[in-house]
Amino acid sequence: MKASLRFLSWLLWTVVTSLVALLLLFQLAKLTFFLFPHLTLQSALIWINRNIGFPEVYYLSGVPILMLFALYFYRRSVRRHEEKYLKLLIEEVHQIEEGSASRIPVENVGQLGQLATDINRMIDRLRTSIEEERRAEQTKSELITNVSHDLRTPLTSITGYLGLIDQDRYRDEVELRYYVNMAYEESLRLTQLLQDLFEFTRLQNMEMKLEKRRINLTEMLYQITSHFGWQLQENGMECRLYLKPQLFVHADGDKLRRVYENLITNAIRYGSGGKYIDIRGEATANEVITEVINYGEPIPKADLPHLFDRFYRVEKSRATHTGGSGIGLAIAKHIVDQHEGTIMAESNEHRTVFRVRLRKDDLE
Repeated sequence: MKASLRFLSWLLWTVVTSLVALLLLFQLAKLTFFLFPHLTLQSALIWINRNIGFPEVYYLSGVPILMLFALYFYRRSVRRHEEKYLKLLIEEVHQIEEGSASRIPVENVGQLGQLATDINRMIDRLRTSIEEERRAEQTKSELITNVSHDLRTPLTSITGYLGLIDQDRYRDEVELRYYVNMAYEESLRLTQLLQDLFEFTRLQNMEMKLEKRRINLTEMLYQITSHFGWQLQENGMECRLYLKPQLFVHADGDKLRRVYENLITNAIRYGSGGKYIDIRGEATANEVITEVINYGEPIPKADLPHLFDRFYRVEKSRATHTGGSGIGLAIAKHIVDQHEGTIMAESNEHRTVFRVRLRKDDLE
């Protein structure tokens, strides 16, 4: 709209000034005949027709005038628009300094248009940086709150059980061993929480380097599940594996093992009502896809997008006898991300699936 108005203004000024210029030329011609009486219109026309041509003279005199004024007013319009746009850019830079910047409309005004694009890019980066800083502060506050809560719970239990033992408030040796065993289990839970916190911090700060090599996921998953035999038996569950013989990936075996250990632990902890854990694996042209499936209670849809956030736990699982540290899935996601893969979860009334996609190693 603004460009159209500028064009109409330029065209109007060009036509008006050209007509005025032609009128002035006409008056100049009249003045010439007045000053030189012996010069007649007939003799002037004869000279023009003989030396220039007639009526080409009108075109030759009108076109240069029109072009001259068109160029002048075009440059004038462009200059005024550049000055106005430059003023807008200066005001926007001042707003950036005050912290209240907004995107600038980019117009085709030579290098100023490119400058506006660069300023908009800077504004976007600045907004992203501010938003990330805010999220970092919020995450830090949540981290302190959640760590305090998760550390206080086992410490309170340990202190309570050891206090009962210290005060000899037990009936017999059986009850004493029960208190000792509970304190020991809480200490193990506290140790695991601290280990998870330490590992998660290292992953988030990119301090953990990957030592990649060619790995057959099928062999790894068989080994991992064999180590969960007693936990599966204790929870009355059975692990069924449906894996292709060769699922090769280029990955860090120790880190990848932690991913599947966390997923299987999670399946045992929250899927015991389903009695089975299924682990499936297949390869496509470019990916190796593995799934850890349990048939316990479904995860609410509102919780699915947040499962991989640190310290996030579904509310129904917050009881101390089932709730984990809330970091295991976050650690799994960080490890998979470092391997340039993806991990996702889906859940319905029949089953809950954690699906991991990794780049396939085609080296034969």
